Amino acid sequence: METVMGVFTSRDRAEQALKALLEHGVPESEIVFLSRSESEAVAVGKEIGGTAGGLAGGAVGLGAGMVVASLALIPGLGQVFAVGVGAAALLGYLGKQTGEAVGEKVGKGEHLPAPATAATAAQDHETFLEVLREGRSLIVVRTESSATARAASQVLDAESIATKPASTRKMQAGIRQVSADVTAIDVKGRIVIGEGNVMLREMIQQLVEGGNRRVLLVLEDVEHIDSSGIGELVRAHTAIRRASGQLKIVHPSAKVDEMLHMTMLHKVLDVHPDEASAIQSFTSGSAAAAGR
Repeated sequence: METVMGVFTSRDRAEQALKALLEHGVPESEIVFLSRSESEAVAVGKEIGGTAGGLAGGAVGLGAGMVVASLALIPGLGQVFAVGVGAAALLGYLGKQTGEAVGEKVGKGEHLPAPATAATAAQDHETFLEVLREGRSLIVVRTESSATARAASQVLDAESIATKPASTRKMQAGIRQVSADVTAIDVKGRIVIGEGNVMLREMIQQLVEGGNRRVLLVLEDVEHIDSSGIGELVRAHTAIRRASGQLKIVHPSAKVDEMLHMTMLHKVLDVHPDEASAIQSFTSGSAAAAGR
């Protein structure tokens, strides 16, 4: 299952992106809009429901498959609202992961996509909630089709607060041991859908399964990162944290740093200007934990 994520600061841009996804053939059942604002969720639901109906040759709206569902209060976050044919299913597995129940829904959702596996859901739900916590809204496309994932990524990169690619160089990455308990991944090129995002995911999984709990992700030579790549950084962060470890982002390139600030993810991820400060933060964190 591929997950492509677009981050938005305004409802208008999110609506444009939703329309573009449908126009590019991304199935309605694989698109979900997430927000902390009920009024925004309802407004987007009506807009996208009408668009989907128009493309299908008739007026649709919320009553014919579009759903506005809510997840009960989450400590430190509040209520989360989701819009789309797959909204109830998405919030269903988010709810199971957070221990909360799916609230009332408007409309009738049919042909909903199956929930992700437990491991994928655990990583994805933390990714979504972390971004929502920073006051942004999200469009999430969950699909088994690589072609659909690519189409969705192209649309979201064009419509969300992503930057345009300045390089066609494919991602290269290597793992090195910095010290007895600190491992680094040096990344170069592009972290994009179908290339770098998959490679990065596999490398993080390899380190976690190998017992590595202190990881540096060195991004100074990353020339471009797309919407799926940004989602992959948060996925890596949550995967290592779930394994009782810590991930440090080291010396992000100007492109990556710009994206982190535009999406507010610099507040979610632990970012350091150099390896020395990142390594020192491991020590400081351990000392603080020991003193509590």
